[in-house]
Amino acid sequence: MSRIGKAVLPAAMVIGDLAMTNLSLLAAYQLRFRSSLLPPAQEVHQLSDYAGLAALYSVLFCLFLFGQGGYRLTRGQSRLDEFSRVFTVVSIGTVLAMAIVSFIAPDFNFSRAMLSLGWLIAILSIWLIRMFQYGLHSLLRRHGMVPERVLIVGTGDMARAVQQRISRAPWLGYQVVGLVGESAGEDTPTVGIRAEIGDLVRGTGATEIIVAEPSLTHLDILDIISRCEKEHVNIKVFPDVFQIITSEAAIGDLDGLPMISVRDTALRGWNLTIKRIMDVVFSAAALVLLSPLMLLTAVLIKITSPSGPTFFVQERVGLDGKPFQVIKFRSMRPDAEAQTGPVWAGKGDSRTTRLGGFLRRWSIDEMPQFINVLLGEMSVVGPRPERPVFVEEFSQRVPRYLERHKEKAGLTGWAQVHGLRGQVSIEERTAYDLWYVEHWTVWLDLKIILMTIMETLKGENAY
Repeated sequence: MSRIGKAVLPAAMVIGDLAMTNLSLLAAYQLRFRSSLLPPAQEVHQLSDYAGLAALYSVLFCLFLFGQGGYRLTRGQSRLDEFSRVFTVVSIGTVLAMAIVSFIAPDFNFSRAMLSLGWLIAILSIWLIRMFQYGLHSLLRRHGMVPERVLIVGTGDMARAVQQRISRAPWLGYQVVGLVGESAGEDTPTVGIRAEIGDLVRGTGATEIIVAEPSLTHLDILDIISRCEKEHVNIKVFPDVFQIITSEAAIGDLDGLPMISVRDTALRGWNLTIKRIMDVVFSAAALVLLSPLMLLTAVLIKITSPSGPTFFVQERVGLDGKPFQVIKFRSMRPDAEAQTGPVWAGKGDSRTTRLGGFLRRWSIDEMPQFINVLLGEMSVVGPRPERPVFVEEFSQRVPRYLERHKEKAGLTGWAQVHGLRGQVSIEERTAYDLWYVEHWTVWLDLKIILMTIMETLKGENAY
């Protein structure tokens, strides 16, 4: 991205936040004192009475957003993460601003109704303007207006996987200008060799380097950094060892001795109790609310495919590797695996019934699994359970695959909301599952549930 773009886009975000902050207070004032929607106020204030508070809000909100990294030009920002950040910033900023104003002007009786409205409107308006701006940034990147030109160091499977992922996500604004090999004469087309990396950065105008070669040692990586130290280029290393570890490294100490934590399982102790309470409440509510739809689905299955059962019960592997019977609405012919044996379903699978294709597209066939959750065999969120035959196969070739079973299987999961459903890389799916296990929070579960609802409404990657 050009230096002008890096300056203009964050400045536009600041202006947008300032505008929404003040418009929120103005809207709250109009609703409280100039509108008939609320009961008349006992004391009518003037708009000018809140000028100081508006200025304080503007400063605090922007400062807190800056401190939270809200003006960094990140790519692929989650809508839910952004809402959480805005909610936190506006809430803390409102409380702090009120405390400061109460100290400076203790005799002025601010309207609590107006401030409550201002708080709510500010959260929604700031979040919406940011969503608009992020959408605009994605549009600009998609059309190559603010590109990041990328050199990929490596020519193997990992480098090609990175290149393919970039090509599938044009809204991120990355443009691969070429692969960098170890030496001349490699089979894969390259723009040069690693020893020329500094010249390649200048020649291609690259602004970012992604190292995606697992055979490189730490000395090789340090050599790349040293050759680019005079260039204005970001260097990122695609994880290899850390892809297996999956955790973010955390720096701590042991009585003053620096230590790096590379694995920290979050679901222990009281966290398990909290998660179980959430599962019971959510699954019970879902079964009650979805019961009319589930009843209709059961009737339609019997009408459209009377030769088979309504429910499909299949053995899956759950917590600690113990098998359990997962419950689904039947979406395939009764003899679906008579000739093929155990196989994953694919897109346009001929074994699917006419109604089954619709059920699978909108994930209606998964609804009975709330019974498994209520019984304690599954969780609402967790690694998706696999059949024993696949568990045996994957555990032989995927590092740490069996560690997925240290937690309950889930109806949905971190991998699924990132499009890793069906016939996708099991290695990549496992990395997402292990990351979830080691980074669990209540908010992460709620986020995954909301993302699942949105992904279900899209009807993508479900077959």
